[in-house]
Amino acid sequence: MRVHFLLIVMLIMLTATAASPQVAPSATGGSPTSDTQMMTPPPVSGAPYPTEVGSEARTNYLRGGLTSTTAFISNFYSGSGGTSIGETLVSVLPTIAYDATTARQHISFTYSPGFTFYQPSSELNVVDNTATIHYNYRLTPHLTLSASDNFLESPLPFITGETGTSGAVSGMPGSSTPGVTPPFARVLTNSANVEITAQTGLNVMIGGSGLATESHYPDPTEVLGLYDSNSRGGTAFYNHRISRTQYFGANYQYMDMLANPTSGTSSAASPTGGTFSTVTHTISGFYTFYPKSNLSLSVTFGPQHYRTVEAPLAAMGSWGLSFSASTGWQGPHTSFAASYSQGVTGGGGLLGAYDSKSANATTGWQMARTWTASGSGAYSIIKSVGTIIFPGESNGHSVSGGATLNHSLGSQFSIAFNYDRIHESYDGVAVITANPNTDSETISISWHFQRPLGR
Repeated sequence: MRVHFLLIVMLIMLTATAASPQVAPSATGGSPTSDTQMMTPPPVSGAPYPTEVGSEARTNYLRGGLTSTTAFISNFYSGSGGTSIGETLVSVLPTIAYDATTARQHISFTYSPGFTFYQPSSELNVVDNTATIHYNYRLTPHLTLSASDNFLESPLPFITGETGTSGAVSGMPGSSTPGVTPPFARVLTNSANVEITAQTGLNVMIGGSGLATESHYPDPTEVLGLYDSNSRGGTAFYNHRISRTQYFGANYQYMDMLANPTSGTSSAASPTGGTFSTVTHTISGFYTFYPKSNLSLSVTFGPQHYRTVEAPLAAMGSWGLSFSASTGWQGPHTSFAASYSQGVTGGGGLLGAYDSKSANATTGWQMARTWTASGSGAYSIIKSVGTIIFPGESNGHSVSGGATLNHSLGSQFSIAFNYDRIHESYDGVAVITANPNTDSETISISWHFQRPLGR
């Protein structure tokens, strides 16, 4: 997977920069009130909105720990046959996290191998892996390079723990068809993003980025109606600062999204060969407003052209509208982020091109010194826009949500209570049709340590 390549590249970069002098840039900060340093607005930034609250927001540390999680699932269902049963899952999740900031660079890394045991279905016991890395380096006072990678290997539709990406909200349009989550099927996913930005004038910035995502199902019999997929693409943007609190600009995005039906096991109505790809070209304008230093509002819209190939049928294409809106707010004890986007997408485990509409939100609240709560929700609906061999077979929608309550028990122990629910409706996806609803109640006990860096 791409995560290994990106990690090696970052290690080389870190080695090189460690030997160079660390000179503070002429413009520090990064808040929207800075007279010189420009922001990179959410519509063209590859980073998600921050969601940490209170004491969770830390930098310059080495952290580790061990989490024991017990999940109760009343309608557990694995594969594409049989009936749902009650299941208890016990997971042991060691974690190591590192965060370091200097005058010119910031790197954070988290890795967690997981061991999940099923009862009574012990034959499903698995080893999970989750890793995230984020790197930011200021090459010059006005030239910045950033990169990130997220890797997940897990059979669980719910992502828990500090390494999970569930609930992350981005201001960028989606790069693949959203919403489809196979219940309790082992899946390997990886997403990588690299971006470079250059402030060429007091109020002018240009930049570009490249991104890639992969999704692989090691056992196709667990995911009838879904297929391996990947997407890759890039963006180029122009960013202009109107005032300290307002930005506008233009963005071009290219995406190539591919589904591989030869990698999966077909359902009765799905093909087992051919090429299914969707290519989109989107030219959009964006506007971002920062009413306060910790609050942003963004909107993006523009024409989109898509071309879809569903071999052996002839390729087809058309024009449409791409639109997205997002907001993020982070206070000392609360946080909130939400987004909505619509446009043509492909991949995501499905065949063909889809008109996708999706919305998601996440929030956090530090209720007291030792109590925090968080919640997230998402909704998506898709409709085929291609010729597709079996029209409308994968049209559908999904709704998901979750809530977590966390309580610190001293400096090294904590306990968390979590509830998640996913509802999906896709008539052409056998594994989801058989089990459209999944609920999970979880109790987690964690031991953790933290060591500050540089002092």
